[in-house]
Amino acid sequence: MSITVNGLGELKKLAGSDLGTSEWIEVTQERIDTFADATGDHQWIHVDPEKAKDGPFGAPIAHGYLTLSLFIPLFTELLDVQGVTTKVNYGLNKVRFPSPVKVGSRIRLTAKLAEVEDVPGGAQITVEGAIEIEGGSKPAAVLQSLSRFYA
Repeated sequence: MSITVNGLGELKKLAGSDLGTSEWIEVTQERIDTFADATGDHQWIHVDPEKAKDGPFGAPIAHGYLTLSLFIPLFTELLDVQGVTTKVNYGLNKVRFPSPVKVGSRIRLTAKLAEVEDVPGGAQITVEGAIEIEGGSKPAAVLQSLSRFYA
């Protein structure tokens, strides 16, 4: 369920709050192949299901950066900031990929709005997130994401 705030003042009041958990999305072979085409990373462990069956994970796995890129659509399910003119992905402080995402797995995001800071013309947020794998003992990714919102 999405939290909606109107303006930077309401956003600041959420600092330190848990944002909840997104819906599950499936990581399909088609999504992995499309990402491989977009990035030029066609390593067999991602795009060759037959060879990957005999690889270290027993199946093709998603690229770590594909998993990371899914942070944005998952995050937009959790927080909607209205009353601003521009929303910008500003970067990352930390990213780790503790567990691979096998093809056919479902993932979701659990996030916390760790910090809201003033920046010229707006605010910067730091989100601490974990991209979980359904049934997994470790997350697929843990990260600190920075975004900026301009009034």
